[in-house]
Amino acid sequence: MSLELFSLEGRTALVTGSARGLGLAIARGLGKAGASIILNGTDAGRTAAAAVALAAEGLNATALAFDVANDEAVLAAFARLDAEGREVDILVNNAGIQFRKPMLDLDPADWRRVIDINLTSAFLIGREAARRMIARGRGGKIVNIGSLMSEVARPTVAPYTAAKGGIKLLTRSMAAEWAEHGIQSNAIGPGYMATDMNEALMNDPKFDSFVKGRTPTRRWGLPEELVGAAVFLASPASNYVNGQIIYVDGGMLAVL
Repeated sequence: MSLELFSLEGRTALVTGSARGLGLAIARGLGKAGASIILNGTDAGRTAAAAVALAAEGLNATALAFDVANDEAVLAAFARLDAEGREVDILVNNAGIQFRKPMLDLDPADWRRVIDINLTSAFLIGREAARRMIARGRGGKIVNIGSLMSEVARPTVAPYTAAKGGIKLLTRSMAAEWAEHGIQSNAIGPGYMATDMNEALMNDPKFDSFVKGRTPTRRWGLPEELVGAAVFLASPASNYVNGQIIYVDGGMLAVL
């Protein structure tokens, strides 16, 4: 079988929240598959440093720092890309935060902050990317990053769970409205991954034991283990896949 189906040569990918962690791993993987990468983060220095690091690996990577949850910042970022003649063929909505607190103690401002960054940003950026994909008439790829929490819940992470559940159905809404324009909108649901955001949980013996005991593979996932699914969903290999979420969770959702 030819691997050309999975090639991203000649395409440009914008990956939000990609200065580190899962987003950086996905961006690196898309770059190795041939895409030009636009990294995003709110910390301009860190985002630029990540782009320099990828460029040192021989990848075509640039930085575009902006707040994904701010409508005006999103519009300005796409206006800048338009002015530079850069066309986003692949969008990966990865930006996200976690906030742990029981719902009875949860401040509405913290609820809104998690929803805005994890869910509303995917709508804002997805809308602007899709406008341009439709106008160009050659379709595109949108990959939203969900979670195990797109399906199940745990105590103390209600806003994150609500946001990731929303990502699942936002993805389907995107497919329902944009598939006729040649845009494939799908999602990836990572399991418990070994990232900076989860470092405290990995260092908690009780939680670490829970993850390893509950996951059939008996270990945490690695960020680079999301790359295969991301390249598939960003490539022509997935041209008739739409509105789906692929769980990369070591089998956690498959067992009781």
